[in-house]
This record gives sequence, C-alpha cells and structure tokens, in this order.
Amino acid sequence: MAIRLTDVANEAGVSLATASRVLNGSARKPAPEISDKVRAAAEKLGYFPNAQAQALARASTKLVGLVVRDIADPYFSTIARGVQRGLGDSGTQVLLASTDSDPTREIEAVRAFMSQRTDAIILSGSRGMSEDEQLLRLIESYQENGGQVVVIGQPLATTGGIQIDNAKTSENLAGELIRAGHRSFVVLSGDRNLLTSADRANGFLTKLKRTGLSAVDVIHGAFSREGAYMAMSDFLASHAAEISNQQLCVFCVSDVMALGALRAIRERGLRVPEDIAVVGFDDIPTLEDVIPSISTAHLPLEEIGRWAGEMVLSHGDARKMVVTGTPVLRESTEFFTRLP
Repeated sequence: MAIRLTDVANEAGVSLATASRVLNGSARKPAPEISDKVRAAAEKLGYFPNAQAQALARASTKLVGLVVRDIADPYFSTIARGVQRGLGDSGTQVLLASTDSDPTREIEAVRAFMSQRTDAIILSGSRGMSEDEQLLRLIESYQENGGQVVVIGQPLATTGGIQIDNAKTSENLAGELIRAGHRSFVVLSGDRNLLTSADRANGFLTKLKRTGLSAVDVIHGAFSREGAYMAMSDFLASHAAEISNQQLCVFCVSDVMALGALRAIRERGLRVPEDIAVVGFDDIPTLEDVIPSISTAHLPLEEIGRWAGEMVLSHGDARKMVVTGTPVLRESTEFFTRLP
C-alpha cells in the first residue's frame, strides 16, 4: 500500500498541513525541530512528495473560503464580519458559501473552494451526530496539498479552530435561571441530529437533573425560527394547565428559536415574562431591538470570527481554542410570583 502524507503526519505527531509545508516546498516553514521530525518520519516510512502538491503548497491565491449554515442568520453573519476583521489589511479576500443545513451543499462548497485553490477554508456551522466520511476525505486531500482548514463550532480530527463548549455553557445558563427562582422548564431542543442542538439541550437538562429538577417537556423540531414557532404553538395549544399553574421558563437552544417562540406566545395572548419566561442562546445583535430584552448565553461571535481569520494568517493549523459562553439574564426571565 502506498504511503500517504497522512501516514507521515501521524508518525511525526503533527497536522496534515504542517507535514505538507515541510515536504511540499511551502514558503511557510514550521519550526526547525518540527521540520526535522517530519522529514525523519517521511524517511522512515519511505514517503515521496507529490510534485503537484509541491506546486500548490508554494502558491498563494489570497483567497479564503467561508462556509456557513445560513448567512441570513445573525449568528453566522456576525461571525463572517469577524472573519473579515481578523484578515484585516492582509489583502486576503473572503469567498462565502451558505449551505442551508444541507450536508451535500457543504461538500459542494468545499469542492468549489478547493477548485479555486483557496489558501484556507473556514467551516462554521453545526456538525451532524456522525462525521461525514466524504467531507473528511476532502479535507484530508485539501490539507495534503497545502490547504489550511479552520473549524468554528465542533472540531474535526485533523483540523484546528475554535470549539464552542455548548454543553458547559448551557449548564451555567440553567444554573443562573435556577438561582433566579425558576423551577419549571420547557426545552425547545431543535434538531436532535445536530451536535449543537444536542449539546445545548443535554447540558441544560444535566444541570436540572443535578439540582433535582426535570423538564416539563423536551420538544424536538427544526433548528430555526419557524421550527420553534411551530413547536411552541403546539405546546401552548396542548398544555394550558401547565401554563396557568406554573411559571414556565422556555429554554430555546438558539436566539433565533427564542424569537420564534416569542411570536407564538404573543399570538396566544400570553405575556413575557409575566405568563411565561423565554431564554435563548448566542446573544445575536438582533436581541438589542427586542422587547422585552431576551435572556441568553453570550458568545463573543464577532471575536470568534476574528480569531478564525487570525488563525488563517498565522497558519495555526493544529491550534485549538475552547470558548465557553456567559449567562446573561434580562427582562424575558424576570420572575413574577403568581397571586393566589
């Protein structure tokens, strides 16, 4: 079996992109001790560099591909603005692709960016519960040819990037709500097949369990404003008793979903927070214009994008950051004691 660059990288204990820079003639050289380790691994395994890969590694197009789930979502548009900030005045241009949560379109976007010989690809968006082998093979091939991949959200095995600790952030958010007096919770958990949705919902439920509480209901649905609107409408139509007898707090696993839930609550003739409390996750800029102000978990979205852009410029392939959000309680979860 032919020895691949992946085998050399594994033997040397470095990323694919680092091994490629050493062996394929890139001008971006790692530290001498890293280079020596990679060359020693290549010699040991009998690996010979590919001429095409060497040519690609030496070239620079000053292009970066950014893949997001939905550019209309303020979460992703804010990250995109941060990426541009991170690239600064380097002369690097950003090419944008929006997948609308379709894994096939994500793969198509990566292929398109590869064909345009972008220097790097930034992947921003929730991964599925199981890794897509086709996507991983594409990324591996791209890295072997000198390309750099930075992931925002959930990490991939061979890439660096910014990991968001959704579970821990949700645990902290649940703790703050409990300290504020809330005891009855409904969780709008989004798509059960998305890691982001699952981690946020599970983190919140874990904290409830540790405190001796349990959710009144956990509702799965689309990870979107419309999905939350429909889920909340259905819940309100079938759980009138819970709403009238308890001060329910609805945790939505994204701010966009919280806005959908808020719409459904108002259409039912209910008040937030007097009749039912609402909390989101992300702290998107749109929340500044919402009345009442929405409680959430704050993520530094623009800074996360900036860090990703800076990673591209510093060629920090294997560098990983972990970001934990901060609970922010606002008007939408102010606790009102019901009068007898």
